[in-house]
Amino acid sequence: MALWRIRATVDDRPGYLSVLTASLALRGVNILTVQVHTTEVGAVDDFLVDAPEQVTEAELRAAVERGRGRDCWVARSEARGLADEPTRVLGLAGRLVRDPEAAGATLRTLLGADVVTWRPAPVAAPGGVGGTTMVLADPAGGAYELRRREPSFTPAEYARAQALVELAATLGRRDTDRVTVVLPDGAEVSVRPATADDVPAVRELHAGCSARSRQRRYLSGAADPSPARLRRLLEPARGTTLLVTTGSGGAAEPVVAMANLLGEGDEAEAALLVRDDWQRRGLGSALLRRLLGHADRAGYAAVLLHVQAENTPMLRTLRRLDRPTALERDGGLLTATVPLAPVPASPDGHGAGPAPAGCGAAPALPAQAGHGLPSQRSGPI
Repeated sequence: MALWRIRATVDDRPGYLSVLTASLALRGVNILTVQVHTTEVGAVDDFLVDAPEQVTEAELRAAVERGRGRDCWVARSEARGLADEPTRVLGLAGRLVRDPEAAGATLRTLLGADVVTWRPAPVAAPGGVGGTTMVLADPAGGAYELRRREPSFTPAEYARAQALVELAATLGRRDTDRVTVVLPDGAEVSVRPATADDVPAVRELHAGCSARSRQRRYLSGAADPSPARLRRLLEPARGTTLLVTTGSGGAAEPVVAMANLLGEGDEAEAALLVRDDWQRRGLGSALLRRLLGHADRAGYAAVLLHVQAENTPMLRTLRRLDRPTALERDGGLLTATVPLAPVPASPDGHGAGPAPAGCGAAPALPAQAGHGLPSQRSGPI
């Protein structure tokens, strides 16, 4: 017996697939797996079959056509084709986890493409399938163009390929976030994205913080958030959470700080929690700058921080950003708004400063104040 792959379009009507499989059975062909790709012109059936060694490609094609199949494509296959498609795709996703830079090679393997080209220029019509050419928008910028001689790409293949490209972009961003930060006092820390697996380490971080630090972070009595709430903070639906560890940044290293960016609408809220023995060392400033960078790339219009009026260390951190910042007071709570839209240049070539009070804008950040966050709550630096 020999392994073959057969792809053909079959009218999506009751009994038509049975006619095709019966025609193949008459040639002694055994169907091992079948995938159905829904298209506008009918159902594209992708078979992996084994057939008697003497059966030729032309005979297989003729059997398909007698079974009412059209646009037939036939090619020899290998034993690795016996792996079911979900298992194969998960294996390729695992390869991307290990090497996000292998997106092109992974796409080539997934779709059997002859050529995979990445283009830095934006795509005029992002995404799409046209015969034996496929264009995939890269979330990181640019696009992938895939070509193969045959068979034509299907919408299902496009969806799988786009999902892998988005996974590669996500992993690439995570790798970018894994950095070593040197603080002003010479200490080195590792910054990395958080995952749900970090809940125990983040609970230890909370236990290592003073009650005052936790209260500044949450602006409430929630000194010890539940594991369920921490999981939502560590993997937000929109935004990101960064953790700071000492040493190499491995999972076993203690977490000494957490920075959260939670998006809602066109704005995002930022919050920090830094262990007491790591405060006032420049760590909060470094984390807040990275959160603003995330918000910039995500296209948010502004970042908000809600702070207790007595939290002067956090406001000093905001002043170090050298960005226009509006401040609103509600009793003992201050809301700082950091706009992310480009700031018009003043005649001397410098960015415009905050709008003066009394001109329809909130007052600029004062020399002394303090702060935190309503749904997030900021912490001290």
